[in-house]
Amino acid sequence: MSTQRRPTLEDVLAAQKTLSGVTRVTALEGSRYLSRLVGAPVLLKCENLQRTGSFKLRGAYNRIAALTPPDRERGVVAASAGNHAQGVALAASLLGVTSTVFMPVGAPLPKVAATRDYGASVRLVGQVVDETLAAATAYARESGAVFIHPFDHPDVVAGQGTLGLELLEQCPDVRTVVMSVGGGGLLAGVALAIKARRPDVRIVGVQAEGAAAYPRSLAAGRPLSLPGAATMADGIRVGRPGDVPFELVAELVDDVRTVSESALSGALLHCLERAKLVVEPAGAAPVAALLAEPEAFEGPVVAVLSGGNVDPVVMERTLRHGMAAAGRYLSLRLRLPDHPGALAALLGVLSEVDANVLAVHHVRTDPRLGVSEAEVELWLETKGPRHCDEVVVALRESGYGVLS
Repeated sequence: MSTQRRPTLEDVLAAQKTLSGVTRVTALEGSRYLSRLVGAPVLLKCENLQRTGSFKLRGAYNRIAALTPPDRERGVVAASAGNHAQGVALAASLLGVTSTVFMPVGAPLPKVAATRDYGASVRLVGQVVDETLAAATAYARESGAVFIHPFDHPDVVAGQGTLGLELLEQCPDVRTVVMSVGGGGLLAGVALAIKARRPDVRIVGVQAEGAAAYPRSLAAGRPLSLPGAATMADGIRVGRPGDVPFELVAELVDDVRTVSESALSGALLHCLERAKLVVEPAGAAPVAALLAEPEAFEGPVVAVLSGGNVDPVVMERTLRHGMAAAGRYLSLRLRLPDHPGALAALLGVLSEVDANVLAVHHVRTDPRLGVSEAEVELWLETKGPRHCDEVVVALRESGYGVLS
C-alpha cells in the first residue's frame, strides 16, 4: 500500500481554489438517446472541452502549483503519450516553470506538436510508454527536475477531484457517476469528492477489456500488474493501478466494469453522430458501458467524457471499426452472367435500394465458375442492420444468388 499521505476532501477544496480561473467549468449536456435507453436522465460531462482537451490539466496544475520555490527552479519532467503531456506542459508554462516531457517515438504527431506549443521541451524516447517512463525518471535523477506522475500522487488526485465538486454543483440530484479509469487518479479523486458529500451516489469506473488492471487488483486487495495491456483507448492503457488512487478506489468506488473494443468504437461513433462531440476512445468508455447495459444504471446518470485528444488517423480507423460494429458496412459475394452490362445492372439494383458501393472486385478466372459466369465481391456502406437485410432481399428478388 502507498506510503504517501492519503488525500482528503480538504485537499480537493484547496485544489478547487488553486484551479479557479485556470481550468474551465466544462458543460453538462443532456443526451436524449441515452436517457431514453436508460429510462432516466443521462448527462454528459464534457471534459473533452477542457483546456488541453482533457481533465489532466486539473491534476498537473495542482501538483506543480504545490511545489516549493527551489523545486520550481529545478523544473519538472513527465512521461506521456498524450493528455498528461499536454496538461503538464500548459500547467508548467502558466506557472513559469521549465518542463521537459518524454514521449514515445511513435506518439501521434498532433499530440507532440501540441505539447511543444504549450511550452514543453519534448524528447522522443522509447517505443512503448514503459521505456519512455524509464527515460524520464532517469532524467529526473540526473537533473534534479521534479517528476510529475500522471495519477499516483495526492496532489494529482486532489486536482482531479475538483471535477467531482463541479459535477455536484451542476447536477445536485445525480444518482450515478460513470467515468473511465486507467491508473485511477480521476476515479479516485471524483469518488473522494462526491462520497464525502453524497455517499448515496453510485460511482462506476469503466476499463477496456484489454487493459483491465483494476478488477483483478481489487479482487486481490492490492495493485497488480497486467502482463500486457492492449486497447485502442490509449488514455486508459495502464498496466498497474497507482498506489495512492487504488486505496481510495477500493474503499469508495461501487463498481468497475469493462467494455470491448467494439463497444468503445461504437461509443465514439455515437458521441460524434448523436452528441456532435469529438471524444477519444478512452473518453467514450462510459458511453460504451451505458450502451452495453443501460439497465444497470440508476438515473440521473452523469457520464464523464474525460478527453477529446484523438489523432485523426486513429479517429478514421476507430470510426470504420464503429461503423462495422453498428452494421453500417455489408460485404457480399454473388455470381452473375459474364456479359456486357451485367455489372451495370447489378449496380442499378444497389442504387435503387440506396446502398453506397465502396469497392468492387470482379473475378472471372476461378475454376469453380462456369464458362459464362463471373463472381463479384462487393463492399457496401449501408444505413444499419435493417438496411443490410433490405439490400440482400432486393438482390435475391432481382435473381442474384447471394453467396455471403
